[in-house]
Amino acid sequence: MRPESLMIVAIFAGFGLLELLFTGLFRKPLQRPKDAVVEIVGTVMLVVVTQPTILLVAYLLMSRLFPGLQDGLIDLPVVAQVALFLVFDDMTQYWWHRITHKTPWLYNLHRSHHDAEYMSIRIVYRNNIFYYLMMPGIWFSGILIYLGLGHIYAAYIVVKLAVIFGAHSDVRWDRHLYQVKWLSPVMWVVERVISTPATHSAHHGKHQDDGVTNYKGNYGNLLFFWDVLFGSAKITRKYPEQFGVENLDPMSAGEQLLWPLVRGRKPVTE
Repeated sequence: MRPESLMIVAIFAGFGLLELLFTGLFRKPLQRPKDAVVEIVGTVMLVVVTQPTILLVAYLLMSRLFPGLQDGLIDLPVVAQVALFLVFDDMTQYWWHRITHKTPWLYNLHRSHHDAEYMSIRIVYRNNIFYYLMMPGIWFSGILIYLGLGHIYAAYIVVKLAVIFGAHSDVRWDRHLYQVKWLSPVMWVVERVISTPATHSAHHGKHQDDGVTNYKGNYGNLLFFWDVLFGSAKITRKYPEQFGVENLDPMSAGEQLLWPLVRGRKPVTE
């Protein structure tokens, strides 16, 4: 296993252990038997099949169509290489995420991520298997790797996933920092730059009118800065009391994972 993969597994396991010790990793409030099915299948499909396949296919297509461009950007300054991933991976994921919440048929591919009525490291990769196949950022990452940025991607993806794991976990690392008065200016910056448990749990809140929830905003993954820049940010330093989807009919595990191949009796709209 590559070093970056080991680091990602270690970070994921670390948050899992913290939840196991302090918030009940396998005993989340309101969890249902189908939740474990969606989380396990969704995670395995992305990590083992979807993401590696997309990166490989993107690389092979580039080598076939543009063989002269291989490693063409390898001499760019490191800052420029990181910026390319922030724009073509993280910013495009922000817009993909935002569009899915605005487009009913796309929301069917993302609904499973919000169907969990709890926050946890368990739900990070909880999505319809077609959701990630269509995510432009993964395809762009494969192209950038072909262009010579693979060594930067290895470090970038570790940092990005560490932030995403921390933002989804119900071990709220930011809550303790908010309580330290002299850190308040620092946290003002932090919560506007990266996703935190407070800002991302607001996106998973169940009731839009609770004063905290913002499921029609707070879309950022690594950088919450995109929400600030594009006007979809809501920062309260609070956490919703309830999580899940509001005013929608239940979905089976099969529909959550395989829509449109598996459909319920009623169309899902947000």
